[in-house]
Amino acid sequence: MSRPVEIVVVYQSLLGIYGDRGNAMVLRSRLLQRGIDADLIEIEPGDRLPASGAVYLLGGGEDAAQVSAVKYLREDGHLFEAMDDGAVLFAVCAGYQIAGQTFTVGERDQVIEGLGLLDVTTRRGTERAVGEILTRWQRPDGTESLITGFENHGGFTTLGPGASPLAFVEIGVGNANDGTEGAVQGRVIGTYPHGPVLARNPELADHLLEVALGRSLEPLPNDEITELRRQRVAAIRRQGSRR
Repeated sequence: MSRPVEIVVVYQSLLGIYGDRGNAMVLRSRLLQRGIDADLIEIEPGDRLPASGAVYLLGGGEDAAQVSAVKYLREDGHLFEAMDDGAVLFAVCAGYQIAGQTFTVGERDQVIEGLGLLDVTTRRGTERAVGEILTRWQRPDGTESLITGFENHGGFTTLGPGASPLAFVEIGVGNANDGTEGAVQGRVIGTYPHGPVLARNPELADHLLEVALGRSLEPLPNDEITELRRQRVAAIRRQGSRR
């Protein structure tokens, strides 16, 4: 009997203020619907992070929480070990920023060294990005899918040569008002939208699972979710046309 797929929520008390724990719940649910056993593991500062996870999730948080999370993750070391062994990291907002090379905190924009898992840097932006965001994601099979979510971030992120954009902005700010949103580098995906974003974008959730498992998954058609997405996209586009 195969072991359950481990989905690890990292430091919910520090990086969980925007409901991003829901992303882990979505991943587990979509595995269970396919008859694949899955465990949701929540790790807090002071706990040892398991190195056996298939997917690790970092969520949103404030400046002090970001600094603390980096410190604890560096001291623990198991996230880096897991990534070396082929795990997937999905990092949202503050989690996206700390996964990069550097980010800034505080009114004086103190530069903090990140985890170095993404070739991105984050600095205070010229405006705060708050509102619905709609982006176009080029899927690995060459087809295009829309990603919707709610962005709320003061940092602007610049991609280095080692990272590629996750998606391209139709409505919203994204990384730095440069037309790009998020970053992908190997098995690390960073993005700004909350929502939780995987609840709003099941195709992205399945992509993460397929990367983690190393195989394709059968579709989970759901007419209700499809219709809700259609309505949400239409609402965002109407709102965007009035900006």
